[in-house]
Amino acid sequence: MRQAYLDCSSGISGDMLLAALLDAGVDARRLLRELKKMRLGFYEFKLTRAVRGNLVGARVDIRIPAQQPPRKLGDIEEMMGKTELAETVKEKALKIFRRLAEAEGKLHNLPPGEVHFHEVGAVDAIIDIVGACLGLELLEVSELTCSPLNVGGGRVEAEHGSLPVPAPATAELLKEIPIYSTGIEGELVTPTGAAIVSTLAASFGPMPAMKVERIGYGAGEKDIPGQANVTRLFVGESVEVVKAQPGAAGDELVSVIEANLDDMSPQLYGYFVEQALAAGALDVTCSAVQMKKNRPGLLVTVLCAPESSDALAELLFEQTTTIGLRIYEARRKVLEREFVSVETPYGEVRVKVAKREGKVLNVAPEYEDCQRLAAEKSVPLKEVILAAHLAYMKRTD
Repeated sequence: MRQAYLDCSSGISGDMLLAALLDAGVDARRLLRELKKMRLGFYEFKLTRAVRGNLVGARVDIRIPAQQPPRKLGDIEEMMGKTELAETVKEKALKIFRRLAEAEGKLHNLPPGEVHFHEVGAVDAIIDIVGACLGLELLEVSELTCSPLNVGGGRVEAEHGSLPVPAPATAELLKEIPIYSTGIEGELVTPTGAAIVSTLAASFGPMPAMKVERIGYGAGEKDIPGQANVTRLFVGESVEVVKAQPGAAGDELVSVIEANLDDMSPQLYGYFVEQALAAGALDVTCSAVQMKKNRPGLLVTVLCAPESSDALAELLFEQTTTIGLRIYEARRKVLEREFVSVETPYGEVRVKVAKREGKVLNVAPEYEDCQRLAAEKSVPLKEVILAAHLAYMKRTD
């Protein structure tokens, strides 16, 4: 099955998605031929390359010479009904507009049919919405998955005045969809972008298992300091997720998050480890690596459940100095574990016992218990550990 994944770590708008689709391989001439089937009057469709942060992506700019009249849902439905676009494209586009009308109607206490589309009813927004549906159709995408949405913050100027971010219509459209903000001032998710992904995306979360064939970058209108303002689109074939083998106890699927650091204080690493473990990380490790420019650095690796990978990735960006990381899935095997308590000459110690199919393969006295007793009894730590091992052996004998 052909599927696509939208990375919205810098938000999403209609023009960004359309640009990402074109950058991922949609034939621009064919797309324009299809768009001309709608009677929208004269407009200029400009496709360029733009640099946002340290990334280059496609940029779509649609220019209309005259002011656009406000349109209602009925106007959009009538126009779409007269086009010769594929029925699947028309159906998806109308579903997006109806979702917008329902959200706006709820906010203004109006029936959906009475809502006046202002910005969203303009030619550029219509092209963005229909173009997104066309692009996914031309790429033969059967399923779209989307990441949690970075919505931005602050306020935005709209037709009805100054509004908080996310704008009320955007917030209404994104109900029950995972959103967050990295504190960037500005509207990162527009109502058009929110309507498209909330209607077309089958699910929201981490990237599904897929063989990536194409990657498209859609550049936003503004350049955001410290962050590449692009929407990424991954397109490829779905692959079967590696699952635990029947009968193989301890097999499980985990996410591995990696980041290279060469400019961070070791004090920050210690604090990050505490935060990551508290946030659900299964393990956090670091190892020495040689970085570019001959600088020594650290490879930080976080192990977690797949559903926790996005949250822990955000924590890495927030608590460390990394500006990029890698996430992939892996199988891991773990032994069955249990704790037993043993009595030693110094006090009670918990012992972690690891087994596989009932056979004991490893025994480890709990470090915190041994450390506490060594301090209390003023004896070497190694003696307490040895005494715990001996006590366990006598217990099993």
